[in-house]
Parts: sequence; C-alpha cells; structure tokens
Amino acid sequence: MQYEIVIGLEVHCQLSTESKIFASDINKFGSEPNTNISVITLGHPGVLPKLNKNAVEYAIKMGLACGCEITRSNYFDRKNYFYPDLPKGYQVSQDKFPICKGGSVTVRLKDGKSFRERTLELHHIHLEEDAGKSIHDGSDIFTLLDYNRAGTPLVEIVSEPCMRSGEEAGAYLTEIRKMVRYLDICDGNMEEGSMRADLNISLREFGAKEFGTKVEIKNMNSIRNLQRAVEFEYKRQAKMLDKGEKVIQETRMFDADNGETYGMRLKETMNDYRYFPEPDLAPIKISDDWLAAIQAKMPTLPNQLFEKFTKELGVLEEHAVTLTESKEMANYFVETCKLTSNYKGVSNWLTSTIRGYLNENNIEIANFALKPSQLADIILLVDENKISSSAASQKLFPLMLENPTQTALKLAETNNLIQQSNTDTLQALINEVLVANADKVKEYKSGKKGLLGMFVGEVMKKSKGSADPKRTNELLMLALQ
Repeated sequence: MQYEIVIGLEVHCQLSTESKIFASDINKFGSEPNTNISVITLGHPGVLPKLNKNAVEYAIKMGLACGCEITRSNYFDRKNYFYPDLPKGYQVSQDKFPICKGGSVTVRLKDGKSFRERTLELHHIHLEEDAGKSIHDGSDIFTLLDYNRAGTPLVEIVSEPCMRSGEEAGAYLTEIRKMVRYLDICDGNMEEGSMRADLNISLREFGAKEFGTKVEIKNMNSIRNLQRAVEFEYKRQAKMLDKGEKVIQETRMFDADNGETYGMRLKETMNDYRYFPEPDLAPIKISDDWLAAIQAKMPTLPNQLFEKFTKELGVLEEHAVTLTESKEMANYFVETCKLTSNYKGVSNWLTSTIRGYLNENNIEIANFALKPSQLADIILLVDENKISSSAASQKLFPLMLENPTQTALKLAETNNLIQQSNTDTLQALINEVLVANADKVKEYKSGKKGLLGMFVGEVMKKSKGSADPKRTNELLMLALQ
C-alpha cells in the first residue's frame, strides 16, 4: 500500500538583537557559560520583564516578508511546561494572539533543467523566549546548565501541514534561512543552534482526506538531516501501517550517526501547557505609524530579486537561484551590473569561475579579493575582443587575484594576453602556417574541412596565444578558398 506523506515545520529563529527579549543581558553566542545572565534571566523573586522593542520589529519584518496579517493588538502568554534550563519554570510565549497570522513562503524546486514554484502556507509566526542549554557529561550522573541562551528572543514560524516530500521541506527551510539573513534578523547558522526546526510528519492513504497520527521530531539542526529524518520516518510509519499497527503521537529525536529517529516522550496536548495571559507584560499595540516605519526599512527579498534578474536582466533561472543564495552574492551581482550592460556575462562569471574559486578556497563572496569594478573590467576586455574568454578565466583572473591593485588592462598587456586582431599581422602568420602545411591545405581543399581547427591552432601557437580566434578563423577561410 502506498501512502502520502504530510509534513509541517515549526522553525525557530533566534533573533539577532543586542539584548534578550525581556532583559538587558547580552544576546551573544559563544560566551563562557553563565556569563550573559542577570536576576531576570535567573527568575529571581520580584523581578519584572521588559519587552525588547527590536525583537517585536524583527518579528514584524518576517511577517511582512511572508505576506502575513500583522496582529495590531496582541499579548504574551505563560506556557506552563517545565524546562530544566528555564529557571522561572515556565516559558513566556504567544498562544491565541500571535504577532503574525497566515502568509506563505514560495520555494523553487528543480524540475529537469528548469524550476517550478510551490507556495507553502503558514499558519502563524509568534514571539517567545528561548530556553537555556543542558549539557550532559556522558556519565549519566551530572547535567550542566548554561543559562546564557535563556531569554534569547525567538520567532517560531509555524507552517500548515502542506509539504508532501523531503525535497519540499528542505527547500522551505532553505528559503526561510535566506529570508532571515536578507532581513538581518537572524544569522541562520543551524550548526550553532540559532535556527532549528521541529518536523511534524504523518502518513495517510492516497486520496484520504483525514490526516494520520502526527509524530514530531525535535531540533533538526541541518537541512540534510531534516530530509534524512523524513526518509526514515516514512519507511518506519509505512511499515507500521502495513502491519495494521497504530502510529503513536509522540516526540522523537533524530540520530545523525545512524540516520534513525527514536522515541523521547509522548506528545503533550495543548491542555498540558495551561496557557494564560502573562500578567507582568502589557499588551503590544502596533500603530499605523510604527508599522509603516518598519515597512519602509524592508529590503528587497530573494524572490523579488529572482524575478528582476530573470525577467529584466535576462539571467538564466538556474543562475538566478545561485545569485540569490545570499544577500552578499546578490549585491555583488547588482553592483557589477551597474558598470556593464553584459548582465549574462556577469552572471556566468559569478556562477562558474568565481563560485568555483570561492568553493575551492572555502570563502564567502564578502571576503572575495576582487571588487565588482574589477570584474566589470575583465568582462569589458572580453566584450571588446581584447582578450579571449579562455585567457580571461584561465590566465587573467588568477593574475588579478595575485595582483589586486593592478588594473585588468595593465595585467593583460604585461602578460601578453591582448589578442592580435590586426589583419596584416594575422595574415602573415596564416601564410607561414599554410606554407608549412601545404599537404594539409590540399587535403582541406579536397573535402577535409575538419582541418580548419588544426590551422587555427597552429596560428595560435605562432602568436603565443595572442591571435584573435574569431578573426583568425575568418581570414583562414578566405585564404583556403
């Protein structure tokens, strides 16, 4: 029996505010344990929280980016669930009135040589505080608690159960990471825990309207592991259903070493959390002026750039996907295009030669040695037929990386890369080649037209690679008539 997979994701993004959501403690990853704390973080009696305004603005930015309805009057709730690493014994979150409702995220999935769009719906986005971190020493005796992370502002982005494959789930998580980075509200570093996802997955028979029993897999910290967990859970649940067994609603964890999930606890219900309005925080009122000010600061987002690059600048869809992977790469492309009208040339360089160099040397475009103006200069030399495209990528590009203060033209001249396009000079070289290969000339004239490439190659050798291949080809064909 074949089953349809139903997937929903709850993506937690730590907001990159300077301080925590309800306290002035520093919000910083990598500090020594229990150094970014205060009496508020530690939940001392009598202390009162104060809401971080920037955290609210960051959540609204994410909502606007996803096309959500912004809740103009909302409040926080107490989620009465025991976290050993939240000293208060409860979490301040949002329940009935999340700050953002509805919305969607558009992803692009590879479909042969092109891409197809898929719009994935959101249920809501809410604000809450993160818990601290429990560190187990491996002896099953001691657990160490680091409260630095406790109180870090989070947005939780809750999708509808609208995904139907691991590929879609992976694309959705990738797009969320791109969006928070473009918005500068979260660094998206999953390996550091600043972005993580809870995977909700169930199976049902194809054609069935009712959802199956949902299983939650907590704290997925990489896109690849998320997809591996989907693959494993599909097989596990399908096997149970084939045997007539019931899938238990539970919370599971993923073991990255063996690619399997394992049970952690039975899934809580909403009643277990006993939500009620947080009495120590006033409701949030979002005025028209405040919302308009936030909207005015919104950057151009990756999907908007994709449309611009493909429809206005003629960039291939596959290249546009690469160019919008990061804000820095997109900015580099835009800045270079201001200096040349050869947009496809810029796209080709960034998605091939330059991307290969960045990957090989494990560096980001932000740390790339050449400025957009220098790339534009290389492209101009090729467009003007002063150097060949192969000489540009194989010789001039490495030379410019070694000598970033010199101009592209100067390096091309001093390293004999300027193409010879003077007709008299090329004709003299062609005559030498034809005389030296008289027998091949006869073969060519008798029908072996494939020899033309050999003649071009010989001229290139005599010119030490400086002959213009296109002009050489034209002159040879005239000489061989």
